[in-house]
Amino acid sequence: MSPAVPAAAQPAPAGRPAPDPHPVPHPSDARTILDRCDELAAVSSTHHGITRVYLSPEHARVNALAAGWMTAAGMTTWQDAAGNQRGRYEAAEPGAPAILLGSHLDTVPDAGRYDGILGVLLAIAVVERLHRAGTRLPVAVEVAAFGDEEGTRFGTALLGSRALAGTWDDAWWQLVDEAGTTLRDAFTAFGLDPAAVGDAAPPRGSVVGYLEAHIEQGPYLLEADRALAVVSSIAGARRFELTMTGVAGHAGGVPFHRRHDALAGASEVVLAVERLARDADCVATVGRLEAFPGGVNVIPGLVEFSLDLRGEHDDRRDEVWAAVREAAAEVGERRGLAFAAHETHSAPAVVASPALRDVVRDGIAATGDTDPMVLFSKAGHDAMAVAELTDWAMLFVRCGNGGISHHPDEIVTLADVAVALDAFEASVRALAERSR
Repeated sequence: MSPAVPAAAQPAPAGRPAPDPHPVPHPSDARTILDRCDELAAVSSTHHGITRVYLSPEHARVNALAAGWMTAAGMTTWQDAAGNQRGRYEAAEPGAPAILLGSHLDTVPDAGRYDGILGVLLAIAVVERLHRAGTRLPVAVEVAAFGDEEGTRFGTALLGSRALAGTWDDAWWQLVDEAGTTLRDAFTAFGLDPAAVGDAAPPRGSVVGYLEAHIEQGPYLLEADRALAVVSSIAGARRFELTMTGVAGHAGGVPFHRRHDALAGASEVVLAVERLARDADCVATVGRLEAFPGGVNVIPGLVEFSLDLRGEHDDRRDEVWAAVREAAAEVGERRGLAFAAHETHSAPAVVASPALRDVVRDGIAATGDTDPMVLFSKAGHDAMAVAELTDWAMLFVRCGNGGISHHPDEIVTLADVAVALDAFEASVRALAERSR
C-alpha cells in the first residue's frame, strides 16, 4: 500500500509508536520542507540548473541557511573542520551520546533539488518537532549537512562524511580541481585549517547510530506504488579516470589501415563496459568523454573518459573492472593504442545494521505501511563513510517522474514528504528509546 495522505491520518499498528493525531501547521511540515528545498535550489554557481560544489561561495551560503534553520530548531550550531554544517539538540542529560542524522548539500552539475537536500531538511524538521513539543530525548540528536558527497569538484566523493568518520586521507590534499586549485588551497580559501581536519570527527562512542533519509534515485518505489522503503545495503563504488592514447592525424590524409584513432578505441571500451557490467548484474557509467585535439578534421590522438562502477558485492564489481582492463588492453593492442587508468575513488559495499533497519521499518510501519518495502541502493550515500564511525540505516523516499535523479526534473510529492517526516521522526524516537 502507499499512503496518499500524511501519516497522521493512518492508524498505527499495535505496539508501534504513533504520530501526532492532530498535526498543526508549523515550520517542520512538508510544505515548509519543500519551500526550503526551493530556497536552497536558488543557490547555484550557474544561471541554468543547480550546481553547488565543495568549498565554494555557494557552499558557504547554503551552510548559512542550514545554520539558521538549525538554530530556529533549538540546536547549537557550528561549521566543522571539514566545512560540514553541524547542529546539536541536547539530550535530557547534557553530554549524552547522540543519534546522528544527515545527508549532503552539494550537487552534481545541473542537478535536481532533492538529492541529499531533502534528507538534511527532514533531519532538521525532526528536531524542530522535538523542540516545538519541548521534548528532550535520552540521547542528543545531531544533524550533519555534509559539504561534499558527490565529489564533483575534486573527483573524490564523500570528503565531508569521511572527515566526520575520522577516515580522512592526507593524500587527498594534492587533489586538484579543473581550475588547478588544490584541495589544500581550497580549504584555506574557505577559512578552514587543513591541519585541523581531524577535529571534524567526534570521539568514538559518542554517536549511537546514524540515520539518513534520501530520495530513492530510482523507479522501484514508483513502480510498486509505495512511498517509503528501508535500505538494506549500499553498493560498493569505484571511479576511474581513463585515457586512450593514439596518434592524431589528418582526417583526409591518413587511411584506415594506418590510423591509431583514440576515440574509436575508447568507444569500443565504453561498449565493453556496458556489456560486462550488464552480464555481471553490476552498474557502470561512462559519464564524461573528451577527445583531443578536438578538430572536426583531425583524427583524435587522445581521449580522456571516466568510469563509475558499482555493485552490490565488491568481488563481483572488481571482477568487472578486471574484465574492462582486459578488454581495453585487447583494443589497444589491436589498434596500436595505449590505455591507462587512474583510480580516484573507492568505497566498499556496506550493509545496514539489522537493529537500525528494524528502527526504520517500525518508523514506516507507524505511518500505516505495515510491511515496508526493502531496497538495495545502487547509488552511493554519506552512510557509506559514516559506517566507519557507527551503525547506520536509511529511509528511502519515492522519486516521481520515472524515478529520475541527478537531473533538473527530479521530483517528490508533498504527500510523500509528509509521510517521510512522520516515519523519520518515529524512527528517531524509537532509536532514542533503544539507546537508553
